[in-house]
Parts: sequence; C-alpha cells; structure tokens
Amino acid sequence: MPRRLTLHRRCRELAQQVSLPRPFSIETFRDHVAAQRGRPLHLHPLPLEAASAGACGLWLATATDDHIFYEPHTSTLHQEHIVLHEFGHMLFDHHPVTQDTGRGGRDDLSSVLPDLDPRLVRRLLGRTNYSTSQEREAELLASLLRTHADRPSRRERHGPLASLGAALGVRDPEC
Repeated sequence: MPRRLTLHRRCRELAQQVSLPRPFSIETFRDHVAAQRGRPLHLHPLPLEAASAGACGLWLATATDDHIFYEPHTSTLHQEHIVLHEFGHMLFDHHPVTQDTGRGGRDDLSSVLPDLDPRLVRRLLGRTNYSTSQEREAELLASLLRTHADRPSRRERHGPLASLGAALGVRDPEC
C-alpha cells in the first residue's frame, strides 16, 4: 500500500474517533483534550526566540502539564491551524525524532525557551517543516479536524439541504 494512502487512512481513522465540541472553538477543544488526558493543557503565544529559530508551533509536555505554543503574529485562522497541528502530535502520541542533537533536541531548548528548566521537559516537538512522517500526520490531522469541526452535526443534517441531497442522490459520507 502506498505510504500516502496509509497516511490518509491513519489520519482519517483518528479524526473520526476524535469527539469535537459543538460549537467548535480551540478553547473548548483544548478543555476536552485536557480532560481526556487528565492533565492541564495550556496555550501560549510562541516566544520571539522560538519564532526566530524558525518554529511556528511547539508542543511541550512536562510530567504534569501540556503546553502548546503558537505563532502570535499571523491570522487567527493560521493560529488555529498551528494549534490543531500540535494537537495532532499529541493525539498521535508522537515523540521527537532526535533527543539530544539537531532541531527539537535538548540543545535547542535553551535557545527557544530560555526561561524553562530543561529537566522539566518530557517531550518537545516543534513545527518548522514537514519533512518527517510525524509532521505530515500532524498536518493532515489538523486539516481533517478543522474540516470535521465545520461540518454540521448529524442532528443538523435534516431539513431542506438534507432533503435536496437525498433527492439528488447525494449521500453523506459520515452516515
């Protein structure tokens, strides 16, 4: 099976398992994921040092909390996508590709988050490019979650549009 098909299938399957709040907002989704994980989850604007290093989003896990950092100097829609991308890493339970060297390693930690004690960090994933399978998974899952959040709920699939779709033979793929 081609890798791309496997990637799409894995992301679709996980997206279908994720319960999205209605109406959708990043804050309510954050609260939902935090409750599922049983630990606080905080959203923060990305420090200037991290943005200067090329990151536009980060997921930082400590022993007790999760922290998602996003680029504050972009559109609200882009910020939301960055946060959903970091949720993607979290939901897939991704781990850093490198631990002690290279991008995302502990050596980079002090330059990106200088006030953070590196001993507190259990996991740090930064979003700078899409060259790894984990980055492609997180990116596709973010897009799928946003698309699913925009779909009307099953209760809303009745009425004139649903009747028109039925009359035209258009079948809702989620039914």
